[in-house]
Formats: sequence, C-alpha cells, structure tokens
Amino acid sequence: MSGDILLAASHPTSAPHNSHKLHDPDTAPLEAATTSRSRADYNFPEGGTRAWLVIFGSFSIICGTFGLISSVGLFQSYWQTHQLAHYTSRDVGWIAAVNVFLNLFLGVQIGPLFDRYGPRYLVLIGSVVYVASLLILAQCKLYWHFMLVYGVLTGTSSAFLTTTALAVVAHWFERKRGMASGIAFVGSSVGGIIFPMVLKSTLSRLSWAWSVRVVALIVGVLLVVGNTTVKGRLPPRKNGGAVDLRCFLDARFSWATLGVACFEFVLFGALGLLPTYALFQGFSSQTAFNSIATLNAGSALGRCFSGYMSDRVGRFNTMLFTLIWTLLAVLVLWLPLGHNVYAFYAFAPMFGFGSGSIVSMAPVCIGQLCKADEYGQFYGTSYSVVAFATLICIPMGGELLPTIGATSFVGFFAGILVLSLWSFLVARWACLEWKWKWNVKV
Repeated sequence: MSGDILLAASHPTSAPHNSHKLHDPDTAPLEAATTSRSRADYNFPEGGTRAWLVIFGSFSIICGTFGLISSVGLFQSYWQTHQLAHYTSRDVGWIAAVNVFLNLFLGVQIGPLFDRYGPRYLVLIGSVVYVASLLILAQCKLYWHFMLVYGVLTGTSSAFLTTTALAVVAHWFERKRGMASGIAFVGSSVGGIIFPMVLKSTLSRLSWAWSVRVVALIVGVLLVVGNTTVKGRLPPRKNGGAVDLRCFLDARFSWATLGVACFEFVLFGALGLLPTYALFQGFSSQTAFNSIATLNAGSALGRCFSGYMSDRVGRFNTMLFTLIWTLLAVLVLWLPLGHNVYAFYAFAPMFGFGSGSIVSMAPVCIGQLCKADEYGQFYGTSYSVVAFATLICIPMGGELLPTIGATSFVGFFAGILVLSLWSFLVARWACLEWKWKWNVKV
C-alpha cells in the first residue's frame, strides 16, 4: 500500500469518497483495485475442497506451534521443580518469553517474504528446523541450553510456520475469512488440550527426554500434513519481500496493533503463569495441569464463535464484545478467586472463551485494513510490535506474583485489558472516519 493511500486512510477528510470501501469486509478487496493486482485476482473461492484443505493445513501447523506454546506454563513449572530448580520464576520465564517474542517479532520480515515467494519453502524450512529443535530440547539440562534451543531456535523456526499458516488464509477467503481464520486458530486450542494431556502422562512415566520426543513425533506428523496441504493462490508481489513500516501511518492499524499488544501481554502472561498461580494459591499440581487444558477447551469454542459472528456483525464489533467478556471474567471470577478451586475451574474456560475469540479475531481485524496480497506484510509488521509485549509479560508477571500477591497481580492484568479495550474502541472509531456509529458492521 502506498504512503498516499495510507495517509488518506488516516485522515478521512482527504478521501471521504472511498471510506465505505475500506471498512466493508465484504467489498473492500474487490473495490480497491491496485496497480499490482487485477480485479480478477480478488475473486476469492470462499470454499471448495482446495480452500478447506489449506485451512486444514493451517490448523495442523498452528496446532503444533501455538498449541505447544499454549502449554508453555507446564514446561516452566516442570523446569522449576527439576532442571532449573535453583532459578527464580522470573529467570525461567525469560526462556518462554524469548520464544514467543521471536515467533511474533520475526513476522515483520517473514510476512513480506510470504507475499513475495508464497508459503511452500517457508513452511518446509520452518518444519525441519522446528522438529529438530524439539529433538535437541530433549537433551537440554542447563539454563543456557533451554534458552538457546527453546527460546531462540524453536522461537525462530515457529515464526516461519505461524506467520505463513495465518497469512495464507487471506489467499482463499475474504467474505468468510473470519470463520476460516477461526477454524484454523482452533488448532491452537486443540494443541493446548492435547499437549498438556500428553505431557501429564509421559512426564509421570517417562523421563524428560522421552516425553519431549513424543511431543516432537506428534508435531512432526502435524507439520507433514501442513506441508502437503498449505498452498498459495495469489501471484507473488514483485515489490514484496522488504520491510515497510508505512502501514503505521494508518491510525486504524496503529490503534489496533496497540490493542493486540495489550491483550497478548495478558494472554501469554496467563498461559505462562496460570499453573504457577494455581500452585501459589495452594491448589494441587493436578489442578495446575488441568487449568491449561480447560482454558484451551474454552478457547476452542471462542474461536469458532467469533469466526461465525464476525462475518455477520463485523470483525471490530466482535472484538469489542469478546474483550468485554474477557474483562468481566477477570474482574468477576479471577480477581475475587482467593483459594476457591471451584471458582478457578469456572474461570479458566470462561477466560479461554474470550481470549480464544480475541486471538483469532486480531489477525482478521488487521487483514481488514489492507489488500489480500499485503496481508503477510501487515500481519508481520503488527505482530513485530506485539512481540515486545509478549517478551516482558511472563518475566514481569513471574516477579509480580510473589511480590505483590495474587489479588494485585490479577488487578494489574485487568488494567492492561482495559487499555486494550480502549485501543480497539479508538480503532473502530477511526474505521468510521472519526464519526461514531453503533449499528454499523465494522
């Protein structure tokens, strides 16, 4: 997208005649003709065997990457009681933080590479390195081993996979992109249910090394499926492949990115620290394991719900609804939780429902602000900023929990959620040319 187009999007008075084209997800790509793409290129299949096989491949890749990341709290709690018992929760938290940071931050380059070269080699390279890094992780014993292998190597290789798996959805769907992205993102929830169950069983019966090898085998099968089914459709962008930060000139994009960053801070902080929080409150290790699985079960429902609703009532509207839902779950259930294990089990799936909805909606909201063949660039650029929030959330939370106590810890997360809600309210306002309207599909 040229700088002139972005500036016009940021300042409604300069281009009032095309505002509806930018905001209506049903017509935007069809109406926004560009010099790099003919109008025929934007006749999206919106379904069919080939398109749904691509979604299945994206689902499989996300299951093996984000699904495993969703279980990172179990890794951390295990490391703190075994290999890294003499390190603080803050120190151990940096390992997962670096992994998530690289996964998201490197999208600023991988996204444009996807737009330029397509998904095939990005997925292949990422798959080989990702599985190899998990096999090496099985042999890790020292802190720097875990940081180098899980933090750096696994985080870098998963960036190739996750960015590509999400960006390729925009090649096949526009009108139904919310639903398609939601289905693909369910893979994260399925992985977040499967991997805790696998780790719970294997870590109690096998060694750390063999437990991780079992995980690597499952991931390998999922990535084989992804490599055989994920295909691009749009021709490569001749001017793609380079980092371009001009998208931040669009106020809608900047505010939406800030909203995503605030929410991801809360989400990855919760995923990384919920088992530790459970133990801190005196709950059993069984409850700590179950918290991640139940959270991801609720997340799977949320991703399907948000995908269905967003295509009907609007993507930013759905995002605001689910942000309010998540904030209420934190304030009503988590904040006064105390030592009530039943309330904890009620909170986990409700928080998962809201967080899962938001996670699947965020890339779709970003994609609504650009053309289909620019989606990789916009997604990667946005999440390169979001990555800095995920870098500090787990170490910061690990330091805050024992220092300020459980109630203040949850209150801090609630405050960050309020900031996320406010950012998306402003982003929606900008989408409407700074004229607030309630009954509009945005």
